[in-house]
Amino acid sequence: MKKTLIKNATIVNEDEIFVSDVLIEGEYISLIEPGISAENATVIDAEGLYLLPGAIDDQVHFREPGLTHKGEIYTEARAAVAGGITSYMEMPNTSPQAVTISELEKKYTRAAECSLANYSFYMGGTNTNLEETLKVDYKKVCGLKLFMGSSTGDMLVDNTKTLEGFFSEANTLIATHCEYDPLVKETQKRIVEEYGGDLPAYFHPIIRSEEACYRSSSMAVELAKKFNTRLHILHISTAKELSLFRNDIPLKEKRITAEACVHHLWFSDEDYKTKGNYIKWNPAVKTAYDRDHILKAVIDGRIDVIATDHAPHTIEEKELPYLKAPSGGPLVQHALQAMIELHKQGKISLETIVRKMSHNVADMFGIDKRGYIREGYFADMVLVNLNKAQEVTKSNILYKCGWSPFEGYTFHSGVEKTFVNGHLVYNNGQFDETKYGQRMTFNQRS
Repeated sequence: MKKTLIKNATIVNEDEIFVSDVLIEGEYISLIEPGISAENATVIDAEGLYLLPGAIDDQVHFREPGLTHKGEIYTEARAAVAGGITSYMEMPNTSPQAVTISELEKKYTRAAECSLANYSFYMGGTNTNLEETLKVDYKKVCGLKLFMGSSTGDMLVDNTKTLEGFFSEANTLIATHCEYDPLVKETQKRIVEEYGGDLPAYFHPIIRSEEACYRSSSMAVELAKKFNTRLHILHISTAKELSLFRNDIPLKEKRITAEACVHHLWFSDEDYKTKGNYIKWNPAVKTAYDRDHILKAVIDGRIDVIATDHAPHTIEEKELPYLKAPSGGPLVQHALQAMIELHKQGKISLETIVRKMSHNVADMFGIDKRGYIREGYFADMVLVNLNKAQEVTKSNILYKCGWSPFEGYTFHSGVEKTFVNGHLVYNNGQFDETKYGQRMTFNQRS
């Protein structure tokens, strides 16, 4: 059995920071204590480096199958491990959509062949597939995704009776995209009539407004309370929505949880002037007031996890006129760096970053033996240098789409090594692709 001994690491785990050694045997962490010695172990001197549990991203779009000109499971998972994300949960709006068990399982088969990170894939809900979603084995699938706004075809679940069916019968966590589509369409029509069709990107948060988000999020919360559904609302983008969530009970007692994304914690509507469509996401990046209050809610516990909503598009697609350019952007390679940058600016602690990007994700979804640096857990860990400046340039971007909203920014930390199931998959810019990640398993409270 292969052994790796990490010596003198500064460990950030379970709200503590301490120096210790960690012994990895095979896929697992076998011992955590100072002064470990182990025969036949590969020794890594981590003095001065920070050892974190690998981040778990509960919302990505890796674009395979059907949209692989934007990204692939292989390319985007490769970028993820380079950024310290060791596990991800991918969305169903691919082509074909993962709205049948057959199509869902094809994605798992593909990931087993090429994903350097651990993986899970959401089942997608539509206006017509409730019965199919109830047949899924949610010990092997992370949850059910409902687009309550901003989707195409029948993945936009907007029928009231259908929504009540999902919320009353779902035997798993329901993750929702919440924007009230009729209001979005009505606002866009009004603005186009007033200003014409050649709009700049700063109209995006006006069209996809605070009210559109709140109306849909509050509807989801009402349904969840009515049927005692396990609800997780993705990518909160407004301060107004924060009133929907609690911080007066522990996470394990929450039936309704929320996610913040890195871009909503970093950018504001002022950035449309320079970034344009490159920060066009759904829900939209909104005001600095919204951004700052979302971060406050991450810290005080109203928002439970931090994710990316990684959604690559080609440069050519992003450079289309605003109304034709797709929404979304690539983030998995730089998400942990961005959060550590906020830490270095004095805005968030390392312990909170680890809790929101690792511990809480594992606890919310009931992920088996991941999300913590604990003996007996899978060795999904990342060694970070907190004093390593790195500018984001086209030459070091790993996304298939070849661009980043952080391009030109210099982060003041860097990922040096990433372990996935005990395997050193990323080492100072080099990849060892001899082993792939694993399908995650779950013990959910539905």
